[in-house]
Amino acid sequence: MTRRAGRGSAGTVRWRAVVRTAVRTAVVGAVMCAAPAALPGPAATTARAATTAPEAPDAPTYAFADDVRSAPAATGTTGAVGLEPGATYRSSLESREKAYYRLELDGSSNAYVAVTAVPRADTVLSVGDGISVSVQNADGASCSRDTATVGASKSPQPITAWGARELLPGKGLCRKAGTYYVVVERTGVHPDNDNGSGSGNGSDGGGIGAGTGGERTAPAAVPWGLELAPVSEPALRKAAATRAPEAWDSATPTPPVAEPVAVRGGAGFTRATAVRQGVWRDEIVPGQTLFYKVPVDWGRQVTAAVDLGSADKDSGYVVDALDMTLYNPVRAEVRGTAAGYGGTQKSTALPPLPPVGYANRFASATSTKALRFAGAYYLVVHLAAQVGDRFGDGPYGLTLRVRVGGRTQDGPGYAARSAPRGVFDVGAPDPEPEAAGRANTVDASRSGTPGGDPAMKAVAVGGIGAGSLLLTVLGVWTLTARRRAAAQMRASAQNPTA
Repeated sequence: MTRRAGRGSAGTVRWRAVVRTAVRTAVVGAVMCAAPAALPGPAATTARAATTAPEAPDAPTYAFADDVRSAPAATGTTGAVGLEPGATYRSSLESREKAYYRLELDGSSNAYVAVTAVPRADTVLSVGDGISVSVQNADGASCSRDTATVGASKSPQPITAWGARELLPGKGLCRKAGTYYVVVERTGVHPDNDNGSGSGNGSDGGGIGAGTGGERTAPAAVPWGLELAPVSEPALRKAAATRAPEAWDSATPTPPVAEPVAVRGGAGFTRATAVRQGVWRDEIVPGQTLFYKVPVDWGRQVTAAVDLGSADKDSGYVVDALDMTLYNPVRAEVRGTAAGYGGTQKSTALPPLPPVGYANRFASATSTKALRFAGAYYLVVHLAAQVGDRFGDGPYGLTLRVRVGGRTQDGPGYAARSAPRGVFDVGAPDPEPEAAGRANTVDASRSGTPGGDPAMKAVAVGGIGAGSLLLTVLGVWTLTARRRAAAQMRASAQNPTA
């Protein structure tokens, strides 16, 4: 038996050598096969590039909603596409044409439509370039009108204006149920800029350039992408106050001081990064726009300050280099602040704002009127593309200081659900970014979606495949060895003198 055991050991040794060779070959083959499948090859890269709107090199993109619907613009009320409150739509805007969209409204709800225009990154803009948004009834009477422009920086960036059909005293022409129209048009387009051609119509996939520090050569006449977000606010169960509070704490709040927590700002309203009271650290490049959202309940006061780090060189001065704007839950502008930049660190802050309250809609001040809802308030930060021209491509350090004061109060009591549902509720908070060093942060501003490094995915896929194959081979090896040992034992029992 010892001799047979010896022969069995020699056979087992040879079998193990064969298996080891097979395992090595299988593992290498699995990794080599998995890597091409996981890594984006030239064909995949070309296909993605073909579905992405033209943009300047390395320009951050505006991230449209994942579930965005297409809404081709009509040049008149005939054929205007209907917008459903609660959905988000993507469209385009020509330089010298009005874009029409249709709303079918009841006689009891307020309706709001925010429109975000996205100029191409290389667009040449003037101070007055922007968009105008109005809501009109079926008789052509105006219910509201709002305008937003790029301002003194002339930096290409997402521009948001809004329209509304409100059931308020003095709005008798817009109180009836029926058909209403959202009308969007460009402002500040000059004849000398109305030449050239280009795409960027917003109807294809991918992002649209929102600004870069490089040379800007596209004429303002190139179509702009649009994102439309209609919202419906239901009536109240019972009547509420119709006068805005006149007394509130208007003292300038002290910005919070704490160790900053690392975050990555989002690249659009639907991708805004959730933050709360505290100090947050990020990075920004010239031409980039970052989006953050802060939950603000009824009765609470929100304020924020933003700090921009110093540059490596001092090369002049950029007017309105750093811009921060606060938007309410329906994306209507509340208030903004801006600062010039000369290469040294700079800080700017929002002025004191009244607490959020339903009756604020009856105030005379525009910023107070916008503080009429509880929900997610958006802080949108833009660094002018001209900063890159004078001080380098960056990135530049950015510190966001957020404070939420006041006391939470009961809401007004809506009689039905809003559309989208929960837009005027604080609700369960989104996961907050973890402190730097404890977890990796997601760069939503660059890709629009979390995903990770494709190379790391290849390694993971290859490793999983190789591991699974290795377990299979080892299982077969073990089973075969056991069967050979059993056969040898049976042979030994039948021929003990062999």
